[in-house]
Amino acid sequence: MTVDPARVDVALFGATGFAGGLTADYLGAHMPTGKTWAIAGRNVAKLKAIAERIEELGGVAPAIIEADSSDAASMKALAEQARVLITTVGPYLQFGEPAVKACAEAGTHYVDLTGESEFVDEMWLKYHQIAKASGAKIVHACGFDSIPYDLGVLFTVEHLPENVPIAIEGYIRAGGTASGGTYHSAIGAFSRLREAGKTAAARRKAEERPVGRKISGGGKIGRGARGKGWGLPLPTIDPQIVLRSARSLDRYGPDFSYSHFAHFKKLHMMAGTIAGAGVLMAGAQLSPTRKLLLKLRDQGDGPSEEKRAKSWFKLLLIASGGDKHVTTQVSGGDPGYTETAKMLSESAMCLAFDKLPDVSGQTTTAVAMGDALIKRLQAADITFEVVS
Repeated sequence: MTVDPARVDVALFGATGFAGGLTADYLGAHMPTGKTWAIAGRNVAKLKAIAERIEELGGVAPAIIEADSSDAASMKALAEQARVLITTVGPYLQFGEPAVKACAEAGTHYVDLTGESEFVDEMWLKYHQIAKASGAKIVHACGFDSIPYDLGVLFTVEHLPENVPIAIEGYIRAGGTASGGTYHSAIGAFSRLREAGKTAAARRKAEERPVGRKISGGGKIGRGARGKGWGLPLPTIDPQIVLRSARSLDRYGPDFSYSHFAHFKKLHMMAGTIAGAGVLMAGAQLSPTRKLLLKLRDQGDGPSEEKRAKSWFKLLLIASGGDKHVTTQVSGGDPGYTETAKMLSESAMCLAFDKLPDVSGQTTTAVAMGDALIKRLQAADITFEVVS
């Protein structure tokens, strides 16, 4: 695909939000010399203030593009002015489709932070073939959902023999605070479990599966990593992303399985998490209680810089392939915001500036960027390491 030289390299839609503001700060501080970027949104005055703040801090000041997700023409114009579009405007099921549509049609690469599986499946059904034809890479879940897992599993697989059955268990521990936006997205997802199931089934029916290879997921409640603590299977988007990468990459072997767990030190901690999730899920099913739950948190809030500085995550991946066993770890700081802004920004710059596999359509970070993005994140102080 020929890129219009008038396009900026990277555009960020949603810079006035909490996650978007952190992403703008990171891009301003790390945009390579001679490269161009822009911030986009409805409120031009707020965008100008962000650009001025970035410049005052010594960063590369962005251009400003006025855009509104409810205005298809403005989203089309935004996509046509960028080589890569980042969007942090969620919940994505409510606000995300116009950006995906515009990028798929314009041949513009796209990254986001969504953890909403229904949204990802719906976008595949509607725009995967359009993006394949235009050359656009549509890469969802480029934050804590799901980069540590997707790239962590790729990193692990690369330390195992080729052409052998591979089994990996992932155990995540984290300390941090969710933002209002994440909370609202979770309530929305809990309220649409039936719809999400139907969309997932439609995708499974339409999507090609690898021939002659077995790719599977799963996991049951039980003892945790290395028999310590407890492991609770997580029904998040992360294992779905990992398994999609495995289906696309023969390097994962003829028989690949991935099990995905939250790791708890104590049984009562796991029980409390299950109970809390159950309350939210039950409350989200009825409109009156759902409205009350949504009022508990403002959609635009987020943890303070002090709280983020104390936050962390560690993902332990225990793997076997053939007669070899390996344990790896992916770790970093504040998972929900500081590191997510870093992951999202580096994903966009990777798509814009690095030599990458020739793939298009809806894809994953492991397939679209792989080792190039791992190297970027390692250079940005997110650790990928073999521990045994």
